Amino acid sequence: MAEIITMPRLSDTMTEGVVASWLKNIGDTIVEGDILAEIETDKATMEFESFHEGTLLYIGVKEGEAAKVDSLLAIIGEKGEDIAALINDISLPVEAEGKVEDAEKEGAKVEESSPDVAIPEGIEIITMPKLSDTMEEGTVAKWLKNIGDVIEEGEIIAEIETDKATMEFESFHNGTLLYIGVTEGNSAKIDSVLAIIGKEGTDVSKIVESIGTSSMSAEAEEVKKVKPAQTEKKTSPEIARSVAKTVVKRSNSDGRIIASPLAKKLAEEKNIDLQYVQGTGEGGRIIKRDIENYSAPVGGNAHAAFVPSGQESFEDISNSQMRKVIARRLGESKFTAPHYYLNVEFNMDNSIAFREQYNSIPDTKISFNDIVVKATALALKQHPQVNSQWFDDKMRLNHHVHIGVAVAVEDGLVVPVLKFANEQNLTQINVQVKDFARRARDKKLALDEMEGSTFTISNLGMFGIIDFTSIINQPNSAILSVGAIVQKPIVKDGNIVVGNTMKLTLACDHRTVDGVTGALFLQSLKGFIENPVTMLV
Repeated sequence: MAEIITMPRLSDTMTEGVVASWLKNIGDTIVEGDILAEIETDKATMEFESFHEGTLLYIGVKEGEAAKVDSLLAIIGEKGEDIAALINDISLPVEAEGKVEDAEKEGAKVEESSPDVAIPEGIEIITMPKLSDTMEEGTVAKWLKNIGDVIEEGEIIAEIETDKATMEFESFHNGTLLYIGVTEGNSAKIDSVLAIIGKEGTDVSKIVESIGTSSMSAEAEEVKKVKPAQTEKKTSPEIARSVAKTVVKRSNSDGRIIASPLAKKLAEEKNIDLQYVQGTGEGGRIIKRDIENYSAPVGGNAHAAFVPSGQESFEDISNSQMRKVIARRLGESKFTAPHYYLNVEFNMDNSIAFREQYNSIPDTKISFNDIVVKATALALKQHPQVNSQWFDDKMRLNHHVHIGVAVAVEDGLVVPVLKFANEQNLTQINVQVKDFARRARDKKLALDEMEGSTFTISNLGMFGIIDFTSIINQPNSAILSVGAIVQKPIVKDGNIVVGNTMKLTLACDHRTVDGVTGALFLQSLKGFIENPVTMLV
């Protein structure tokens, strides 16, 4: 009798899982205890074993796709067993393979198009994958294949920008790339049609039409039978309007003055008569640059000489997935967590001397940030309330210290996590933080390297910022903002002397960290930073 396998709950906070890889294929014999798949949760990638024996008859979630806990994952039964009725009784999105080929065509693929359009044999509809646990949509950063190219399983076909990183997306199918549904630079929701792969020459125009034309690619709005040597490229009206690159070839043979709407508007503002302007656009069309470069002829349009040359100018830049998620998550944090701030100023004279001595060791170099990270980790170990996290139904006191170190990148901010920071020495912290920063800027960080923080440090001191406040990275309870070291007059032993100080601001979530708790943490932090040798004891 067939057994239905559902997406397991592999952690207490898990609401959905991603199938990282299937270790068994449809038709394989399964023995109890066999590892069926690797499931990526919100915490780790874990092996999922079978508690049943039989033949793998059906796979409900493809590799790289996400499914809610208790969703249909697979079906195991007797070889040749008819499970079509069983699948039809399950009111969940399904994607059949192998023995249930008919169910596959009537299920997921037809659901993406329409009940009236049959999916030809060998056609694979590729959808926008869910590449991170917080990803809601993806942007095609770059296509590495063109329509008409032959695709082999395992080849990288595109680079997809998520809210966390830009990741390579490989094909799990062989065939010819027949259709591209999302052009470079454009975004699409998870499970939107990304591409179609199939047999060369297959006409997929009806499939594309059934999917809808609102997100057609520039190369494939009118999909024909595609041959590798003759890829027809056309631009859909929607895309053309969105990128403002439609070029219309016109002629001035009838004496009419042909100019772009923007050129006409600029000419009107500058009081320029278009009959005196030489167009450099296609077909002699007058375009923006012709107006901007125009000089009035002698005896001609004299008024133009008195028009100010200044121009209002702006550039619209589409929000990246990273920027969208930063905006959403920080907005949620700022307006849901009751923030309050504790400001302190530490004497850095001893830290400066300590760092100079430490760096005198051959092949050793640490930064002030490394000292702050180590000191913070040790102080957090003493004050687990500050190392806590808030959830709707509970507060979690973390006895391990995972410090997120904010790193600025081109598109925004990423927070790689220094695991068990209190157990690492200063040199180890320095090496790992430098490696994180380098790979963050190259977008080479792995997802698990940006997850699991219990506390965050944001340091803008290297940019000359003296003090600032940060927004808590939820569900964490606090974040430390670190400013620059400043030389200034200070009072020491009753005398005014030149000293070095550094300002820090601790942002706390009042639901978990009371004022006294935060103050006691900062006192412990002060002890380590102002007397750094105590960190080595």
